Amino acid sequence: MADRFSRRTFLTALGASVIPVATLAEAPLVSLRPVLRGAQLTGAERVVQSANLSGDVVFAVADVKTGVPLEVFGGDRGLPPASVAKALTALFALDVLGPDYRFETALVADGTIENGILDGDLVLVGGGDPLLDTDDLATLAANLRKVGITEVRGAFKVYDGALPYVNSIDPGQPDHLGYSPAISGISLNFNRVHFEWKKEGSSYNVSMDARTAKYKPAVDMASMKIENRSLPIYTYQPSARQDRWTVAKGALGKGGARWLPVRKPALYAGDVFRTLARVNGIVLGRVQVTRETPKGTVLATHQSDPLDSILRGMLKYSTNVTAEMVGMAASKARGVPVHSLLDSAAEMNRWATETFGVDGIAMVDHSGLGDASRMAPSDLVAVLVAARHSKELRPLLKPFALTDSNGRPVKNHPIKVDAKTGTLNFVSGLGGFLTTADGAEFAFAIFTADVDHRATIPRALRERPDGARSWNRRSRKLQRALIERWGALYGS
Repeated sequence: MADRFSRRTFLTALGASVIPVATLAEAPLVSLRPVLRGAQLTGAERVVQSANLSGDVVFAVADVKTGVPLEVFGGDRGLPPASVAKALTALFALDVLGPDYRFETALVADGTIENGILDGDLVLVGGGDPLLDTDDLATLAANLRKVGITEVRGAFKVYDGALPYVNSIDPGQPDHLGYSPAISGISLNFNRVHFEWKKEGSSYNVSMDARTAKYKPAVDMASMKIENRSLPIYTYQPSARQDRWTVAKGALGKGGARWLPVRKPALYAGDVFRTLARVNGIVLGRVQVTRETPKGTVLATHQSDPLDSILRGMLKYSTNVTAEMVGMAASKARGVPVHSLLDSAAEMNRWATETFGVDGIAMVDHSGLGDASRMAPSDLVAVLVAARHSKELRPLLKPFALTDSNGRPVKNHPIKVDAKTGTLNFVSGLGGFLTTADGAEFAFAIFTADVDHRATIPRALRERPDGARSWNRRSRKLQRALIERWGALYGS
């Protein structure tokens, strides 16, 4: 176990909670409980009540220096954390893999090479890089030519066995949502394919490609058929070698584009690499997917950015693929068998218990997309307090803007917040750190969820269900009100 998040560090921080609360100026411990009708409400209870949220609200805040909890509301009760879970995943990956860890994608020759001819197989070897894109594959293809390869007489294979295959991060999401694609040991463009349509007369010109700013290679492994209907907008049907989509003509308008999820990541990466290799004069055979560890000569490699940079982007843009891939890589590095996201999340839960002594974290994935995950705010705050002593997490978190009564960001607000947000329909979370005007620093977690109502939403309507936007907007307003309260109450 790495030293940066040792159990000793955590217990030392919490051990300070035996310090008399009176030593904290204006910082009484308040353990809030539901009150009887007619009883006098505390300040925090009034804030919660004014939010007019259906479902549940839980939160906790603690002093970073001492670990003393300052205010707790249902803090031991777990709710879905949504993408706030990515903060825990970041700590897990940093602890197990280290901030300088890099993922590697390689081209391996399984055969002899003579006069530029590979008499054997060429293998594109995925190494779990969550940021691999078409530009990177283009560089690999160019480097393959630079090392002298002009012809491959054997098969072209893609190895995706570095991580387990997962068909969808959350199978409860509609098929067409790009933030719940497949996961495997190779990922390209966050396992999304670009679908674009343009009206030409009474018909449409449709394209499916793996575009970046530099390249726009068409793909064969994903197809789109326009059908004369209004609903459903999209349908998906898998085949052995294709993701087959249909789209309702009545929904297309004059033109547009969106990213669709990829369910066959190895075929996708192989399809694109074949095109880029052909640009360099190298003709490859039909893509074959393998999960057998390749052997042979390494011809070219691509290394990812260091892990801390990857995690900063993950926390800023809340990329689910990144969270799942780095989380599974960390679980595998701990030497446990990982066959699914649930296996890997269970290993992260064990790590959290071993490292921080918490028992209210029960994740089913690493991204927070699955609403069956549960996290208690008091446990997350305890983790954040311990992690703050390592000084590695807060610099990776995105600044969180506080707003005025009209919802406009307040420039130079005296309270500075760095946090991870989390949003699902009828689920909202926020967790991180705040620093008051006088320099006091606190760790906090706020979770809100109407789990019962969310469960009634049909799968097909989970992209934009009725009432979700206004509910989540009220939740975000509550989060800001609580932060303002803590800054005023405990910051002087």
